[in-house]
Amino acid sequence: MNWLTLLLRRPPIGWRDLLDILVVSVIVYEVLKMIRGTRAVQMALGGGVFVALFYGSRWGHLETVNWLIRNVAGYVVFAIIVLFQADIRRALAHLGRAPFFRYFAKTESAEESIEELVVATSMLAAQRIGAIIAIERQIGLRNYIEGGIPLDATLTYDLLLSVFQPQSPLHDGAVIVQENRVAAAACFLPLTVNPRLAKDLGSRHRAAIGLTEENDAVAIVVSEETGLISVVVDGQIDRHLDADTLRARLRGLVLHKSTQPARRDARVQLTI
Repeated sequence: MNWLTLLLRRPPIGWRDLLDILVVSVIVYEVLKMIRGTRAVQMALGGGVFVALFYGSRWGHLETVNWLIRNVAGYVVFAIIVLFQADIRRALAHLGRAPFFRYFAKTESAEESIEELVVATSMLAAQRIGAIIAIERQIGLRNYIEGGIPLDATLTYDLLLSVFQPQSPLHDGAVIVQENRVAAAACFLPLTVNPRLAKDLGSRHRAAIGLTEENDAVAIVVSEETGLISVVVDGQIDRHLDADTLRARLRGLVLHKSTQPARRDARVQLTI
């Protein structure tokens, strides 16, 4: 009963102790998540056996085994660094994607995403491949994402070109970009019912206008017939954009969260 008496005589647990336990628990949880499904799982099991042998040898007074483990332990650290350098890099990259650090890298990631969008849009326009890309801003697009094919992939121009190829099963519908990642493809958007729109606007343009009439998303449209690039914001469409103009518009809309509507195109809006 001595151990129970000692346990009951321990000092009271304060908020620092709870914080200490919470931090350690989060670290252990994140480490387990990172090594799940990798070779590091077997390494962790081996390390557990190694630790058990160490304490078991001390408890059983196995001096030779204890001496061997103590002398080998220093070399095991270097062996882990050499054998699992790829997993260590992946773990450090995962740490760098934590929300706290992501705040500092947000602007740089947005710049890279804008450049990927501009390159992909320019290449699609040159090949006259129709496309519609919706960029989420303050108002979420989760209901449209759930109706498409979830991807949650890094935003690259190669991925966008692959998605919108006519032979691709995902080319119908829109791609939705969320937090600088491709959240989903083959998403169907609501068509606008505005009777004042020009007759030469196809279903892609009408879907982009319909989406932006309901929320603050930015939509990029590439016409399959003409190869023209358009940007749609707040139900207003800005057509005949080149790469430089598109880049400037996206920077103003995505980076600076501009709320100014797109330039009203006389060829799009019909006067009453």
